[in-house]
Amino acid sequence: QVQLVESGGGLVQPGGSLRLSCAASESIFMINVMGWYRQGPGKQRDSVAIITRGGDTNYADSVKGRFTISRDNAQNTVYLQMNSLKPEDTAVYYCNAIKYGSPYWGKGTLVTVSS
Repeated sequence: QVQLVESGGGLVQPGGSLRLSCAASESIFMINVMGWYRQGPGKQRDSVAIITRGGDTNYADSVKGRFTISRDNAQNTVYLQMNSLKPEDTAVYYCNAIKYGSPYWGKGTLVTVSS
């Protein structure tokens, strides 16, 4: 069972940047897909960005050009670099891993974008 721990959330002003980290309890080398999801107040949980084992990425239209997902297999960590943050990016951000078809989730980290 993969355990995921997110970190890096916090309060940031509009236009600012944050980098989220997701540390896995085991090697992520064989995990096919890892990603970041978010759930804003009163909203459903939506995909933000995913990255495959081969390094292919996919982003939600709302974050394209602003967010970058990356993975460091040696550190068993996935990152989400978030730039040009907007108030509508405020949400709890969750890390996700799909291993052998089973999904695993972290507990989330809160990102608040406000002046």
